[in-house]
Amino acid sequence: MREPATTSRWTRHLVYRAERTKTTWKVRIGSVVLVVFVLWLTSGWWTQAVARGLVCDASLAPSDAILVENFDPDYLLFERATELRRTGVAARVLVLIGGAGPSTQEPSEVDLGTVQVMATIARTGAIEIVPFRAVEPITLNAARDVQRFFEREHIRSVTVVTPLFRSRRSALISAATLGRAGIAVRCDPVQGLIGVNTWTRSWDGIQNVVEQWLKLQYYRLYVLPFRLNSDESPAKTS
Repeated sequence: MREPATTSRWTRHLVYRAERTKTTWKVRIGSVVLVVFVLWLTSGWWTQAVARGLVCDASLAPSDAILVENFDPDYLLFERATELRRTGVAARVLVLIGGAGPSTQEPSEVDLGTVQVMATIARTGAIEIVPFRAVEPITLNAARDVQRFFEREHIRSVTVVTPLFRSRRSALISAATLGRAGIAVRCDPVQGLIGVNTWTRSWDGIQNVVEQWLKLQYYRLYVLPFRLNSDESPAKTS
């Protein structure tokens, strides 16, 4: 009877026996159901919190210029720029337009025509085009081109008119580029058909918020820490 004990003393240096406890399928399913129930029960709180995290803090003050963030054509931005100009926020209205290709800042005739039509319908008045190279990361490279334009035009303060759920990302990039160059930046988020309290009611709203949330994290965790101070020029960044 002692031999098994001797064998055990030798084998314990090579292998060991462990007792494992696993949950049953009932517990696993119950946990998933509980999580889903809690999310549904608190959806009114966390859905608004997610959406509010994408919106910048609105700030209006007299500025040298109003900048319309025309990354995606949005007539409501031009309407808002018209209101701001009429209330005396700034006399100059600048509109961002991406270049027709990655190697040029020259916008296409179609993009220029679209902007002119929206500005005319919104009664914005005279506008100035600020071209940028549409190269990733687009928002950062556009901000660099805007900074160069502002320095040439001696613009020291700007009110940025931007879509609601894109506004937090725009504010972060503007502060990290224009703000560091001594240009005062104010953010004016514009709400369309989808708002903080209604984005979960349509697939378009859900898609928009999810996309903007992912892009915000990308810029916050990667672009700003690692690409902002890169020596690469916007034309070479990819």
